[in-house]
Amino acid sequence: MLNHQIRTLRLVRGMSQVELARRLGVTKQSVSNWENDNIQPSIEMLKKLADIFSVSTDYLLGLEKEEFIDVSGLPPGVVTHLRQVVEDFRILKKEAEEKKK
Repeated sequence: MLNHQIRTLRLVRGMSQVELARRLGVTKQSVSNWENDNIQPSIEMLKKLADIFSVSTDYLLGLEKEEFIDVSGLPPGVVTHLRQVVEDFRILKKEAEEKKK
């Protein structure tokens, strides 16, 4: 599960293994080994991965299904706007699903 989460989050964000490795201070081989489920990242690396991808460690481990967006440090108006954008996308998704029926 962890290996798939790392690979998926990296690809969705358009990052190469080299770029992720550089941001974590590890080798590309380490990232490759994690993604191929040859070895597991340390707890310290797990925390760094969660920070880089703005998800919880529980999400990385498959214990939590929802992804979150870290809005800490943003002004309240921006946070409100982001919440509205997310809600608008939920409505669009629901409408698209209803049209398929």
